Amino acid sequence: MEVGIRELRDQLSRHLAEVREGRTVTVTDHGSPIARIVPVERPTKLEQLREEGRIQRARSRKQPAPAPVATSGTVSDLLDEQRR
Repeated sequence: MEVGIRELRDQLSRHLAEVREGRTVTVTDHGSPIARIVPVERPTKLEQLREEGRIQRARSRKQPAPAPVATSGTVSDLLDEQRR
């Protein structure tokens, strides 16, 4: 079921009752889908993949990005210098 933002706001209780019954409500903004309201009991795709063993959590956290290199000139100048 698709519902616009205004209708969702005006009839929130009715749409949440639909979700309680197991239906998914897709929220649209000017006709474009922007969100889904799904029943809590239904696992997300990510949770399903994790339960199936097809994906797993990262073993370590991402490292922070290195500090920027201080330089003068433009990127084009730096590329020209590297190509020589």
